[in-house]
Amino acid sequence: MQPLIRQVHTRLLLKEKTVAVAESCTGGMLACRLTSLPDSSGYFVLGVVVYSNRSKSSLLNIPSSLISSRGAVSREVASMLSDHVRKLAHADFGIGITGIAGPGGGSKQKPVGTVFVSLSTSSRTVVKRCFFKGSRSAIREQAVRQALTMLDRSLR
Repeated sequence: MQPLIRQVHTRLLLKEKTVAVAESCTGGMLACRLTSLPDSSGYFVLGVVVYSNRSKSSLLNIPSSLISSRGAVSREVASMLSDHVRKLAHADFGIGITGIAGPGGGSKQKPVGTVFVSLSTSSRTVVKRCFFKGSRSAIREQAVRQALTMLDRSLR
């Protein structure tokens, strides 16, 4: 993952773009990766871990009614996470991640490994539904890689 992080790091600095992240199942791993290289303060604005439904609502204004109807692990919640954290931080990019890393918590409709990753800019929001395999840590790593890949593609 190190080459991908270096690539994103370089592009963000060269283009003078900023990023903010709202993470649930990854628990801050994306923020950790984005700040792992020197000078990351040139682009990293804010990272929040909104693990509970209550924190999603209270910190990022995700309606509890939406969480109740669609689920915390949903396209709609991921989209709002990325959009709201971007606006809160006044960043160029917002990233939202919500999912089921396991080993428990899955269902037939949303099995363990279901993760929604969202990337928001002022002009559009893209949400990708992913089905990752492996251990809890492997699922979380794959979610971070997906977020970085989406950001890298948007920076090209």
